[in-house]
Amino acid sequence: GADAVILDLEDAVPPAEKAEARAAVAAALAAPRPCQAWVRVNGVDTPWCWGDLDVLVRAGLDGLVVPKVEEAGQLRTLDWVITQLERERGLAPGAIELLALIETARGVAAAPAIAAATPRLTRLSYGVADYALDLGLVPGDDEAEFAWVRAELVQASRVAGLEPPVDSVVVQVRDGERFRASALRARQAGLRGKLCLHPDQVPLANALFSPAPAEVERARAIVAAFEAAEAAGSAAISVGGEFVDYPVVARARAVLALAAK
Repeated sequence: GADAVILDLEDAVPPAEKAEARAAVAAALAAPRPCQAWVRVNGVDTPWCWGDLDVLVRAGLDGLVVPKVEEAGQLRTLDWVITQLERERGLAPGAIELLALIETARGVAAAPAIAAATPRLTRLSYGVADYALDLGLVPGDDEAEFAWVRAELVQASRVAGLEPPVDSVVVQVRDGERFRASALRARQAGLRGKLCLHPDQVPLANALFSPAPAEVERARAIVAAFEAAEAAGSAAISVGGEFVDYPVVARARAVLALAAK
């Protein structure tokens, strides 16, 4: 049920195993699959990034997750290298997307520039563990420490015309209620998806980020009533006791579009 599976070459792989893991990932990318396949490569400033790109930028790769992004120049460098490899290997220009992981204070501060770095970048996300480490935070159950990061990424994504950000992980992989609460906070903050560490989290994410049936029906009612009123010469009505004008209708139409996906 996942939209994409991210194979990890960064923090999940010790330095001595990087080359072997890279070969295993390349083999996995060649296998049939029911969803997109992305790879979290090693950071641009590490000695392993070029090797990751050289092996993996081929048919079968949908996108790269770039860890610990702190400045737009890192993504522009990656974009240039990937473009050369796409040309050399007969891939469509821009076929491989990028997702930037913001994981430090510098990264959050540079989020607007990072979001606008390259058309190849489609989404932002963030890493709770590395961000907490960088700032010396002790995360609480309510995730209040990350509210500002979520807001910054949502704002930067919107200004740059990106897809809404994807929320970070919940490391307590057996705690469904904690995951549910985290996903609801993220959705309310404007994020539209969540990174999962365990298969049990995937159906929760799909359910929580998809419009509920009642929400879809409400949206249909708003759009139908407004279109009828607009045809009669009115652009402000009440539906079920709620004031409805153009912004409310635009949100209802967005709900219907998301449900259609």
